[in-house]
Amino acid sequence: MIKSMTGFGNAGWEDDNFMIHVEVKSLNSKFLDLSIRSPRQFSDKELEIRNLVQSILERGKVTVSIEFLSKSSVELPVQINEELFKAFYSKFKALADGVNEDPGDLFKLALQAPNVMVNTSSDQSNAEEEWGLVKNVIEEAVKKCDSFRTDEGATLSEKLQENISSIAAGLEKVKAEEGNRKEKIKQKIRGHFQEWLDENSFDANRFEQELIYYFEKLDINEELVRLDTHLKYFVKCLKEENSQGKKLGFISQEIGREINTIGSKANDAGIQRHVILMKDELEKIKEQSMNVL
Repeated sequence: MIKSMTGFGNAGWEDDNFMIHVEVKSLNSKFLDLSIRSPRQFSDKELEIRNLVQSILERGKVTVSIEFLSKSSVELPVQINEELFKAFYSKFKALADGVNEDPGDLFKLALQAPNVMVNTSSDQSNAEEEWGLVKNVIEEAVKKCDSFRTDEGATLSEKLQENISSIAAGLEKVKAEEGNRKEKIKQKIRGHFQEWLDENSFDANRFEQELIYYFEKLDINEELVRLDTHLKYFVKCLKEENSQGKKLGFISQEIGREINTIGSKANDAGIQRHVILMKDELEKIKEQSMNVL
């Protein structure tokens, strides 16, 4: 069953010492586009977070927001080098005054300067214990997001199958029109050439060859067969467990190619009406397939 790339999941954990909350959001993307918002003390864990997210969500535009609060600590989680802060602030202000520019938010700029704020997290054993708690909550939130994607994928699959069914119904109507189209072409040729044939001598064999060539150019049986095959393969891919988003996109292109060829070769108003309706359903499929994992 396919999955949607749109998902949401959140998880939390709290005891007397810590409060942790993680929120995961995902949208469609060709690759894994991951954005992580986490406390400074976990900045060195970004690669581990990325690997965890990729192992479950695979791809998509994913945002992971992590909140961590230590209830028992009364000390700041960072140490501020006040002398270095003042030096940066004075230097930035002097530079701004030197070019007659508005100093702007120099306080924030100086506070974010290198080595002004230094992480003062607890010893390594406590840090690893804290990270272990946070990692468990991240994994839970990511799995909830994946579950959300699965539910959305089921809904998306139903819509795609409805669109495919509509195209298949249009295909059957085109097949029904095909017999009438051929007969109308034959009658048209007879009407146009009958008088000329009665009054002029001609090469019957050459004329027969020209008619065969003309009918072959207008024949759409191969396109009808290929379109039917593509529609069945699309439905088969919807039921497979592996990521099928890109494959469904490729099949949609092939479906569109056959529909366009049928419309151009048929040159028939009745068939064109069905072709237009099939194209409309195909556009819906293409739009929805972009959100399939």
